[in-house]
Formats: sequence, structure tokens, C-alpha cells
Amino acid sequence: MRKPEQELAEIKAMMERSTRFLSLSGLSGILAGTYALIAAGLAYAWVYFPEMPYGSNISANRQENILEKLLLAGAIVLLLSIGTAWFMSQSKSKKKAHKFWTPASKRFIQALFIPVVVGGIFCLALLSRGHFGIVAPATLIFYGLGLLNASTYTLNEIKYLGYCQLVLGVISAFFPGYGLILWSIGFGVLHIIYGSMMYYKYDR
Repeated sequence: MRKPEQELAEIKAMMERSTRFLSLSGLSGILAGTYALIAAGLAYAWVYFPEMPYGSNISANRQENILEKLLLAGAIVLLLSIGTAWFMSQSKSKKKAHKFWTPASKRFIQALFIPVVVGGIFCLALLSRGHFGIVAPATLIFYGLGLLNASTYTLNEIKYLGYCQLVLGVISAFFPGYGLILWSIGFGVLHIIYGSMMYYKYDR
């Protein structure tokens, strides 16, 4: 005969699965951070190395070429990160015999991507107006808002990642010259740290 404590724990777990998306993969966070660091390294090479160490006096044609490369790299990182998270979260759901596409997962995706999509459109507007220095802080801030918004529907730890993104975004807004470094820390280093913690805590 099962103890009342066991039954309560099972009921609590069932209720949590019905209201929260619990299939986020820690390994996908590690890979997303790795993608971001690779993209940041390429961006640094395109902008600063080798002809113009400090990025000054760049011709209009070269500037347009660099911008196209940066946009392409950003799009590839975004698609790879979403695809990796989707695939690994589905695999995790199958291993644990949980449904992947549930009302909780739909609410999580909606809560995360509304700020992210709006932020992406806002960044395109900034680029079209030549406000390049504000793009890095804007991406960090809107992503942080998305994470905080989505934390209601998934593991609580994700909100701390959101707070860190917001802090880095605000710092980057005051020090735009360090935008690429802070972006690398936010999307690269912090994702790897967060993903590693989640992997060792929930996935193993």
C-alpha cells in the first residue's frame, strides 16, 4: 500500500506537468551558447581584423558587406538554437514518456517568443536607421524579458538567466563599445553555464 506522501508527490508532479513545460534540455542550452560564441568570434574578425583593428574609417561598401554577414550569422545562430532546443526537448519528452505539445508548452513558447519577435523587429528598425550600437543591448533586454515572461510556464531557474540578460543589456546600453563582448557573455557564456547546471540537475 502506498503512503499518503507518495500519492501527494505524484499528484503534485501531475499538476506541475499540466501547468509547466518541463522538457527543456540543458544540453541544448550548452549548444546554443557554443553557437553564439562562434558567431561572436566571426563577428569580431569581420569587424576588427585584420585591416581595421578599431573598426574606424570603414568604407560604405565594406560596412554594408559586414552588416549582411552579421545578419546572416545572427539568423543562423537563431535557427540552430531553436532547432536544437526543439529536437532535444522532444527527445527528452519521449524518454520521460511525457507529451511534448501540451497547453503548457504552447503557453511557454508564446510567452517567450512574443518579446523576442518584437525585439527582433525593433532591432531591424534600429539597423535601418543606423543605430548599430543599440542593437546588442536591445537583443539582450528583449531576450531577458522573454525569459522572465516564460519562466512562469517552465523551470524556475530560467528566470535567473533572464535577470542576467537584462543586467548585461542595460550595461551594454551605457557602454556600447563593449556590446559585442557583453552579447557574447549573455548569449554565449551564460547559456553554457545555465545549460550545464540544468543538465546536471535534471537531465542526467
